[in-house]
Amino acid sequence: MTGGPPATGPDRTVRVAVAGLGWAGRQIWLPRLAGHPRFTVTAVVDPDAAARDRARATHRVPDAYADVADLPAGAADLVVVAVPNHLHAAVAARLLRRGVPVFLEKPVCLTSTEADDLADAERAGGAVLLAGSAARYRADVRALVDATADLGPVRHVDVAWVRARGVPDAGGWFTRRDLSGGGALVDLGWHLLDTVLPLLGPAPIRHVVGSVSDDFVNDDAAQAAWRGTTVHGGPGDVEDTARAFLLTDDGASAALHACWASHEARDRTTITVHGTRGSVTLRCTFGFSPNREPTPELTRTRDGETVRLPLPAEPVGAEYDRQLDALPGLLAAPASRGVAAADAHRTIDAIERIYRCARPTAPTRALAGARDR
Repeated sequence: MTGGPPATGPDRTVRVAVAGLGWAGRQIWLPRLAGHPRFTVTAVVDPDAAARDRARATHRVPDAYADVADLPAGAADLVVVAVPNHLHAAVAARLLRRGVPVFLEKPVCLTSTEADDLADAERAGGAVLLAGSAARYRADVRALVDATADLGPVRHVDVAWVRARGVPDAGGWFTRRDLSGGGALVDLGWHLLDTVLPLLGPAPIRHVVGSVSDDFVNDDAAQAAWRGTTVHGGPGDVEDTARAFLLTDDGASAALHACWASHEARDRTTITVHGTRGSVTLRCTFGFSPNREPTPELTRTRDGETVRLPLPAEPVGAEYDRQLDALPGLLAAPASRGVAAADAHRTIDAIERIYRCARPTAPTRALAGARDR
C-alpha cells in the first residue's frame, strides 16, 4: 500500500481504516468514526475473522483485511491503529514508511527506541503521525489549562488517576508485561503524563524517582467489570499502582499517582497546578468507568480563598469526539509532522526512567560478593 497527499480539504471526507478491533477500536473509535460527518470508514483490519465480520455488519464497512499489509493502495487517507500495545509502534511504522498517515492510540510506543523508529518512519515515508491525546481534549482539562494562565510560573503539579476497581482484562494482554509494556503506569500514566508534561514547560526532565506495586492485579474483585472483556489467561505480571516524582532542569516538579485498583470508593482523577500566584485544582474522572465523580469541579485558591470556576457540561467520552473533530485539520497541517513522535519520546522517557527506578536489577555477582564481605 502506498500513500499520497491525504484528501483533507476543508470540505473533504477523510477515508479511514481501523486497524485493531479490541475494546478501544470496537468501542471507542469505530462507532465514532462511522457516525462522524468528516470520516468514511472504508476498511477494518484484524486477524480475527469473526471480529471483522461483526464490524462490517454493524457499521456497514465495505472491506475487511487480516493485516495492514493487505490494505490496497489508496484504500484510506488515514489508518487508526488500535492494536495491542506491543504492536503499536511496529504497525504504525510499517504504514508510515509506505506513506500512509497514521492516528496511533496510546501508548504511542513502549520504548525510546520505538519512538526513534516512529520518527524515522514518519520522515522516510513523508506521512504524518498523529497520536491519541484524549485528555487534552476534555473541556475540564482545557479549562484547567486556561486557568493556569493567571498563576504565574508553574512550580509543581500533582496528578492522580485512582480507580476503586479497574484492572482491565485481567489475565489478558493488558496484564502481561511482554504484550502491554507495563500496567497502570503505561495505561493510565500515559494519559496523566500527556496532560502534565506540557504544564511543566519544555525544560528537560532531570530527575525521576518512582515505585510500583501489584497488590490488586490478580484479585478478581478488582477487575474492571464495566469493560465487559474479562479474560482469565493466567496471572498478571504488571503493576496495578505506580507513583513517581519528576523534576525539570528549571526546578518545576510533578508528583504522579496511577492506580488501577485501590481502597477508594470511586474512580477519580485529580490535577492540581501550583504557581507563584496561586493554585488550581480539577477533580473529575477520566475514561469511561461508571463509578465516577458525579460532576467535574474546578477550583482556584489564592490568598487563602478558594473559589469554584465554571465548567461546561459534557457527556462521558466527548473528548474522543472532539479529537476526531480536530483530526482532519491536523492531518492536513505541515506543522503536525514530528510533533507526536517528539511528545511520545518525552513521555516514554519518563516512563522508562520510572520503571528503572522502581524495578532495580538484581545485584551483579561481584557486587553481591562485596556486600557479603
